[in-house]
This record gives sequence, structure tokens and C-alpha cells, in this order.
Amino acid sequence: GRENLIRSLVQMDAPDHMKYRVLTQSWFARSNLAKIEDHISGLASQYIDRLIGGEGHCDFVKDLAVPFPLHVIMSILGIPEEDESFMLKLTQELLGPDDPDNHRSFDSTDLMEVVKDFERYFDELAKDRRSRPTDDLASAIANGQIDGQPLPDLETYGYYIIVATAGHETTSAAISGALLALLENPDQMELLRSNVDEYLDDFIEESLRWVSPVRHFVRTPVKDYQLGDQLIPKGESVALWYPSGNRDESTFERSGVFDIQRENKGHIAFGYGSHLCLGQHLARMEMRALFRELLSRVDRVQVDGEVRYTHTAFVGGLKSMPLSYF
Repeated sequence: GRENLIRSLVQMDAPDHMKYRVLTQSWFARSNLAKIEDHISGLASQYIDRLIGGEGHCDFVKDLAVPFPLHVIMSILGIPEEDESFMLKLTQELLGPDDPDNHRSFDSTDLMEVVKDFERYFDELAKDRRSRPTDDLASAIANGQIDGQPLPDLETYGYYIIVATAGHETTSAAISGALLALLENPDQMELLRSNVDEYLDDFIEESLRWVSPVRHFVRTPVKDYQLGDQLIPKGESVALWYPSGNRDESTFERSGVFDIQRENKGHIAFGYGSHLCLGQHLARMEMRALFRELLSRVDRVQVDGEVRYTHTAFVGGLKSMPLSYF
């Protein structure tokens, strides 16, 4: 077997990490995303149209929180709409292999098969964009160069996989978890509705802290590091638990309370440092667009059934949230 099942930005250190990051960094910059803000708002509006045109009952996760960010990232990447359900299936198998609804099996060779399915698809995509480049992100990756050379296959596939998977599963979890937090804290819902313009961005930051859709990453220190009274020896693997960090009492007052007026906005839901999430501005833009539509057009929302979470220790959140609304 090869050393890396997937080699993407997440698995890279300097100097590779920055060389690869630069290939798409401008795509995810706030200034570039401003061009598609209207498109994202229009999409959000369509999804809320569907909600309003429905029966007054939906599964918010399956009907809205999952398909909306999936469609956004796939359209940026340049993947046709008819392939979105295939991408969703593979993402869920890759990120939630422990979940009985998602996994092929617990066997690591099955995970390898999921990666191979991704690679077969992205191999075709890369070949197509090399022979017929367009202005989408798939073309930028397919025709990108590192040190004057085309990207090797493993890194090309890894790039596609990280954009396609990280680009929607995390945002879906943030969207559905944010709404649940509002429904469980009616005073915060009332406050937000009283002045959406003033509180929307604060609500999004608090939701990201509260939900922390990426549960952990494992890192290996290259030198001894003293953290408080704990020595972390060089070469020893460390699990970074983001939901725990985002509830650190020494950083966040009343850390176990969902509070959209919280003064400290310094959460680590997007990571920290050189690996800070490439898609953070896109995620915020999608959340802003969707909640602005939802809050202005749907008056009353309540949980109506069993709320269920994905079985995962890595990336995820709610997998089912039945709602009724008026």
C-alpha cells in the first residue's frame, strides 16, 4: 500500500503546503467570492422557496442543510448537477465510515475502495479539463503547476477530494447545528430575529464555536513543546479536539452557553495558523445567505421528531432533524 491514502493540503507540511495552497487560494479569497455572492443568495432563496412550497414539514438536514452547500461547492468546482448525489455518497462513506447508514464496511480496504472511486471520477475530470480548460476550479487544479511541473496524480486527486468533501460536509453540519442551537435557545432566536442585520455575523461565529464540525485532527510535533504543565514530546502524536478547545473555560466565559452576543469571537472551528481553513469565507457566506432567507421568510420553526447525529469522531454533525414550520 502507499504511504498516504490521500495526499492533500491537510497532510502537507512546508514547503509543499504553501505551494499547493497558492494554486486555489485566490479562488477562496473574499474578494473573488464576492462575484458569486448573488448566485449563493439566489440558491438560498430557491431552497427556502422549496421549504415554503412544502407541507409545513421537512427534514432540515436532508432537504436543505446537505444539498445547499453541496450544490455550491460542486458548481464552483465545475461538477455537473447529475453527479452531485454520487459525490455526496462518497463523501459520507469517506468522512463517516463508522456510521451504519454511510459505511461500506469497517474494513480499511473498503475505505481504499471509496478513495479509488473518487480517483477514477477525478481522473476523468482532470483529463477533460486539460484538453478543454474552462474557468472553473477543476481546471485550475488540473492545469496547475508546482515548481514548473504539473501536479502528480496522487496530489491532483487529493486536491479534488479535499475541495469536494471538506467543502460541503462541514458547512452542512454548521448550518443544521446552528439552527438547532437557536431552537434550543429561544431567547437567542428572539434576539437574532429582533435585529438580523446587527446579530447575523455574531450568530454565525457563535454557531461555528458551538458546533465545531471538524471534531479533531491528529498532528505530530517536530520538537518538544510545553503546553501549560504538559510536555508534548517530539514525534508523539497528538489529537487536537476542536469542540473541547472551543469550550475552553479559560478562553470563553460561560463556555457551555450558546450566546450570540459573546465578546470573544476567537474560536478555532476553522483551525489555526498556516492550515487555517481555505473555505472559511465561503462557509460564512453560505450561512449568511441561508439564515437571512430563513429568518425573513419563515415565522415559526420547531423540532418535530427525533434529532439524530452522524456516528463519527472526525467530521460531521446532525444527520436528521425533522421540523415543522409556519
